[in-house]
Amino acid sequence: MKYLALALFSVFIVSCKQDKKQIPTVAKEPEEVLEVEINTYPTELQQVFEAHGGINTWKNMKSLVFDIPKPNATETHTVNLHTREDKIVTPNHTIGYNGTKTWLLDTKGEFKGDAVFYHNLMFYFYAMPFVLGDDGIVYEETEPVVFEGKGYPGIKISYNPGVGASYKDLYFIHFDPKTKKMAWLGYSVSYRSGEVSNKYSWIHYNDWTTVNGLLLPKSITWHNVENGLIKDARKTVAFENIKVSEEAKPSSFFAKPDAAVFVEGKIQE
Repeated sequence: MKYLALALFSVFIVSCKQDKKQIPTVAKEPEEVLEVEINTYPTELQQVFEAHGGINTWKNMKSLVFDIPKPNATETHTVNLHTREDKIVTPNHTIGYNGTKTWLLDTKGEFKGDAVFYHNLMFYFYAMPFVLGDDGIVYEETEPVVFEGKGYPGIKISYNPGVGASYKDLYFIHFDPKTKKMAWLGYSVSYRSGEVSNKYSWIHYNDWTTVNGLLLPKSITWHNVENGLIKDARKTVAFENIKVSEEAKPSSFFAKPDAAVFVEGKIQE
């Protein structure tokens, strides 16, 4: 019996070894690393990108999440950075963009804004200066802006025809001459009017936090403007629970729920 037991045990060991050899191994594909040709940007903008962690760092991130606390609720914004799919979730309604169309889930009819205009609005303000590295952008020189006696050099941003929903929008990014960090964003909105606007708004960027190697806003502040001059602070928007990841959200996350409806932008008078 002792020899029989030993023989059976030996057969068992050999069998286990053979089973292990039969398990196929799958080689993990290396992560694709994007390299941006930095020289395609003006020198000043290259310096701004570098001061904020680098455009290559940004381009290799695939998703962004942040909260905007508001008096009645908190908005949670989620964006796939490469496809620009996005979703805004609140306790009362949800806005989404599936890469082609904007949808709205608002069973109580409480949302009174323009979902097409708003679905990615705060993302663009938040993701400065990196969204100014998108394709289809034209860069030009512009005069510095002055606030409280200090001058901030800048770059004018416009878009090639057909780029985005409102390619006639204009942006002006201004930065600290010493640190190269972004300091001001000026912009005019032409959304659905078809005309370039002469009305400019100004946002102050001076509150930063580092997330996954990127210097991103903790808050941004709109200022009053009089006769083209930047005046006192008007409104501050804070950002919380910021996450930037090299993992994209699945497209199903941004798909329209059955109870939601696709929406069109409202006509601007």
